[in-house]
Amino acid sequence: MNSHREWAVSCRDIAGRKRDVTVFVRGGRVVLVAPPGETAIFSPLDIGRLRAALRDAVVDATVDAEE
Repeated sequence: MNSHREWAVSCRDIAGRKRDVTVFVRGGRVVLVAPPGETAIFSPLDIGRLRAALRDAVVDATVDAEE
């Protein structure tokens, strides 16, 4: 099973513009893609979303690695 799910978590860059951090799984590894060349600033709620996305990605990565 390889679901190729992706999670986008809202954040802001250093200038306050809306950006996203993307979390996905490839080859049994968790991949985090931050805004290119930017600093990602998270609200407490967005950190909770990032944590949930990472947790779900770890579960998916474990399944991918077992295949």
